[in-house]
Amino acid sequence: MSTPPSVRRVDRLMAEDKARDFLKAGFAGRLVTVSEDGSPYCLPFLYAWMDDRLFFHNTIARGHLRANVDHERRVCFLVDEPEQVFDYGRFECDTGLAYRSVIVVGTIEVVGDLSLKQRFFETLMEKYGTPDRDRRRGFFPRISEVTVFAISIERITGKETALPGVSERWPAVDRTKSPNARPPEAGLTRE
Repeated sequence: MSTPPSVRRVDRLMAEDKARDFLKAGFAGRLVTVSEDGSPYCLPFLYAWMDDRLFFHNTIARGHLRANVDHERRVCFLVDEPEQVFDYGRFECDTGLAYRSVIVVGTIEVVGDLSLKQRFFETLMEKYGTPDRDRRRGFFPRISEVTVFAISIERITGKETALPGVSERWPAVDRTKSPNARPPEAGLTRE
């Protein structure tokens, strides 16, 4: 695995235990794989957290995703949750986003063990299923028609920006990043 790059905004770092908790509860994530020609490929997935790994599923048909996984096991998985855009200064570019995000870098594998696949689907339905469903639980007649993947985590990084209270946002507090900037005179246009 590559050496992690240094984090520029350390003030936004999330503690690893908080990042793991966010990851466990997140709604959906995006998986990035790399194809044989070096092109990145990104797909959204519902997922489940089990045994300190991320699990998700896809069709058993071999397509772009499976070709990439067979070529390169190193992957990246992102889960994020935007909250609200807010102003912090006088100019339009002085705008921020309250958010939380977690990036996982690790290795992916195809799960072949039927009991582990069964447990994955049970966990997935506990997370996403309708709480008051009256359908039979734990029976997945097409389990052999899907591929289940597991990502072993080698590095996890979380970041967040909390939504400032109204008394901490512009115009109550001016955090303009370029306080000496002056807008062009009225009537002038840029070409």
